[in-house]
This record gives sequence, C-alpha cells and structure tokens, in this order.
Amino acid sequence: MSGPTGLLAHRPALRPGILLSPPLLNGPAVVHLVKDPVSGASFEIGPKEFFLVSRLDGSRSLAEIGAAYGEAFGRRLGEGNWQQLLALLGSRRLLAGGPAPEAPGPPGPPRSGTLLRGTLRLVADADAATARLHRLLRPALRPVVLGALLLVCLAMEGVLAAAAGGLVRDLWWLLSHPVPLLAVATLLWLSTALHEFAHGVAARHVGGTVGEIGLRWRLPVAIMYCTVDNYRYLGRRRDQLAVAAAGAFANLLFLLPFFGWWAALPEADATGRVLGALLLLGSAQALVNLLPLPPLDGYTMLGHALRVTRLAPASSAYLRLRLRDRAAAGAYPARARRLYLAYGAGSALLVVLLVAAAAGTLWYAVARAS
Repeated sequence: MSGPTGLLAHRPALRPGILLSPPLLNGPAVVHLVKDPVSGASFEIGPKEFFLVSRLDGSRSLAEIGAAYGEAFGRRLGEGNWQQLLALLGSRRLLAGGPAPEAPGPPGPPRSGTLLRGTLRLVADADAATARLHRLLRPALRPVVLGALLLVCLAMEGVLAAAAGGLVRDLWWLLSHPVPLLAVATLLWLSTALHEFAHGVAARHVGGTVGEIGLRWRLPVAIMYCTVDNYRYLGRRRDQLAVAAAGAFANLLFLLPFFGWWAALPEADATGRVLGALLLLGSAQALVNLLPLPPLDGYTMLGHALRVTRLAPASSAYLRLRLRDRAAAGAYPARARRLYLAYGAGSALLVVLLVAAAAGTLWYAVARAS
C-alpha cells in the first residue's frame, strides 16, 4: 500500500526556538501562546491548533499528524485545513526553511516619558548582565542552600511577629526622626533593586531570558523593574512560581544581617529602634508583595499556579456577565465559573480587609498623637 502523497507527505517543522506555552484559561476558553523570540511577536491558538503546531517537528508527516488528530478529536483533516494552518504559520515566518523573521530594530532611547512619569533603561544588555550575575551566584542557588535560607527567613519572621508590638512603637518613633527615616527609606529602595535583579537571576536559572532592567518613575515614586521575556513559556509550573517569588525572597534575605544586628543589641540601644522599624517595613514590603492582587508578584504566582492568564480582568468580566445574563455566564466551563467567582469574591474581601487595616492603623496613629 502506497503512503501519502502531495501535501500530506510533507514533514514541515517550526523554526528552532519557537516558544509554546502550557494551556492557559483565558475567559471561557483555553488557549496556548505562541511566540517568535526573534521578532518578539506572539499570538494565541486553541487546543486543537496547539495539538497540530506542537507536532510540527520535521519527523512526522502531515498525514501522520492528521491521523493522530483524528483519534484525539474525532475529525480528520483535509489538505485545505493544512493549507490554512501552514499559510498562517508561514505568514508569521514561523516555519523552518521559510523567510527569515524580521528582527526588531535597535532599542529605543534609554529614557522615555516626561519629568513626572517615564522609564529609564539602566542596563544595555539585561540578559547578558543577569547571566553573569547568575554564574556568580550559581553555588548559592542549589535547592539545599535555598531551602536552608528559606527556613532561616521564616524563623526570622516568626521572631519579628512575636515582637510586633515593639516594632510598631519603633516605627512611630522613626516617623518623627527625619535622618534615620531617610536612611531606612534608602535601604528599602535598595531592597527593591535587589528584588528586581532576583527576578532576573531566577529567570536565568530556570532557562528564561531577561529583556530589560531599568527605572520607572511616577513622581514622587521611582522603582526598579525587570522584564522577563519568556516566563509564560517555561514548561514547569514550579519554575514560573520560582521566578515570580524570587523578588520577595530576596527582600527577606536582604533583612537577615539587619535582623542579626537587631537581635544582638541590648534593649536600651537606640540603634535597635531604627533596625526594628527597618525590619517591620522590610517584612511588610516582602509579604505584601505576595498578596494575590495585581500588579503584585502574588497575583502573578496565583496565575501561574492556576494556569490562568488575565485572572483579574477575566474574573471581573465574568461577574458582570453573571449579573446581566446568568444563562450566558452558565456557558463558561465549570472550572472557569468556580475560579472566577472565587477570585472575584476573595479579592474583594481581601481589599476590604486591607482598607480596614489601614483605617485602624490611621486611627491608632491619631489616637496616639492626641
């Protein structure tokens, strides 16, 4: 019996390096992201298209892939279906042997925006810089070392939680002393820089790439930022979580030497007040960043853990639809309905609790001042 002929006998392949994401829930649909790392262009495809695209490796003919598709989805593909798919991939220059993709032009000016708001690129080649830093830190990135450091950080937070009353009093004292307040603010800002570099190093450690490191300002606030280009395409969920959590972990590591200093001081030493306030604010900086609210790292981690993209806007859209048209909302898959309803209610409750905590803190401050 003769084999397939014509188009179905071809064995096309994607260009090396094309990135395909794991399945992601996006509203009522499951999608996969496809990205060309050369041009930076990306787009979404559905599970059926992903089944086909992910098998274009040059080792299987279109007939073989089509037969597997028929077994999985109960429908055979004709040449017309393949022509449409290959035309799409060819137009995006994703096929091996086709036209080379257009690389992006040279990076824009290091600075963009206005005096009041904008960005400043601080590293000419962020990926190379984080690669060098990663090579330097690699011995400390072994699981046994990171696990030991995590336990030490958790122990530190336990001690600080037990001393929370005294730390709050240290903070009120700090707010009335401008010089040590400036010193603490400077150290906390340096901690945010370490936070962003930690994202980059973690990305390099699990096979990611770093696009940009810079400074973003919305006066009077200026913060560092780090853009990880391909974290959504990492195959293992734990690698994605590690990249997102690395910043908060670095913030806690930054506090460890100050914690040791604080613990060694006698109670009467005034330096202990400054260190106590630093430890309280630094711990809050790290732990608040783990809350599952955009744009915090905890929100990114939750999206990775649940394999969901655009969790907050998708939840908001579902809840609005549920209020307007319950039948239309019922067309969402069961998992999407449960997830979006739970996140909408949970995030609203969390915001209420945070507002209540802020109001209680303000009331305490006013009562203490009066």
